[in-house]
Amino acid sequence: MNVSEALESRFSCRAFLDKPVSQEQIREILEQAKRAPSGGNLQPWHVYVLSGDKLQTFVSDIAEKVAQNPRGEGTEYDIYPKEITNPYKARRSKCGEDMYATMEIKREDKIGRMMQFARNFELFNAPSALFFTIDRQMGLGQWADLGMFLQSVMLAAREQGLHTCAQEAWAIWHKSISEFVHVPVEQMVFCGMALGYSDPDAPINSLKTDRAELSEIVTFC
Repeated sequence: MNVSEALESRFSCRAFLDKPVSQEQIREILEQAKRAPSGGNLQPWHVYVLSGDKLQTFVSDIAEKVAQNPRGEGTEYDIYPKEITNPYKARRSKCGEDMYATMEIKREDKIGRMMQFARNFELFNAPSALFFTIDRQMGLGQWADLGMFLQSVMLAAREQGLHTCAQEAWAIWHKSISEFVHVPVEQMVFCGMALGYSDPDAPINSLKTDRAELSEIVTFC
């Protein structure tokens, strides 16, 4: 698979098959992804990997907490701008509506939408989970570096026939994640990532989100 094919076939997978991913595969993906660029070669990323029984224990623990407090523990950073404007607001809204449409969950079905959102914290039944953190001393430039590392992980996964879903939703459970995988206090949880084999029969995996025309985002000077 070439880079163009990996880019075109990558999507946020929200339904996975019950098929394990070996630790060797995950190690290979991360070995490749660590070649991602970073300013000054700081390499500001840290990754915590959960699979098997350890992952199931974690998901079960989170399920109990979600039942008691669906809003989680709060985030340490703003996932979206507080006063987001168009066209970004419109793009986010359409993405959500298109996603729920694949499952025929209507706008007025608040419970159905909440239940689907809660599936984030089951990792959509993925057999492996990666949690990404960054040192608190790092600035905006290093957060961009972390993003490039994440993209590299996702593309390397495609080369192995795997799919991913990067999940900033996990930021609302940063305390529980940190406690479970023993994240040092100097690191901040950024997001989780579900990793596994896509379920091709799941309607939600048919979603192909829009991308803006080049004329909207590019200026040739």
